[in-house]
Amino acid sequence: MKLIAGLGNPGEKYDMTRHNVGWHALDELARLLETRVYVNRSGGLTGTAYYEGEKLLLVKPLTYMNLSGECIAPLAAYYKLAPEDVLVICDDVNLTLGQLRIRKGGSAGGHNGLKNIIERLGSDQFPRIRVGVGLQPEGMDLIEFVLRTMSAGERKEAAAAEERAAKAALLAVKNGLGAAMNEYNQRIRPDGEKL
Repeated sequence: MKLIAGLGNPGEKYDMTRHNVGWHALDELARLLETRVYVNRSGGLTGTAYYEGEKLLLVKPLTYMNLSGECIAPLAAYYKLAPEDVLVICDDVNLTLGQLRIRKGGSAGGHNGLKNIIERLGSDQFPRIRVGVGLQPEGMDLIEFVLRTMSAGERKEAAAAEERAAKAALLAVKNGLGAAMNEYNQRIRPDGEKL
């Protein structure tokens, strides 16, 4: 069994912000798997699906971004999942809009949601798919940047990246994280072509 979590903040005012690309990627993943994420369990919306013989628990934490681990860690413990069986999809302000970066583990890199998950899991060795939301403008507060609603053009580009993130998660389940890294750790132009 694998747990795949998309990070974000609940509530309409956060829906179209940079911080919610993980939530949208998880929605896309649920769509591809023809399932729903709606059961409220351990402070998150969950749903289950099967893909390539693997049971998947899809999770959207409702604990707000900075407390994502408060939802994910209890679920991982309940299902007796090792950290490497927990895949997290989240935003990254150090990547250009639309770029993906997949890692097997490592530090939080300044991301408070990842930091909380690391603290609650007691490990930083869980895979993550980071979705680039654009570089923070000089002089702008980080919180203001990630919680600002994206323009229509930015949202379109983010949606394409969310779709790629969902497909990367499926490839990781099917062929392993290395295959997903090889396929998706590349810079992508807005038209979808690899650079």
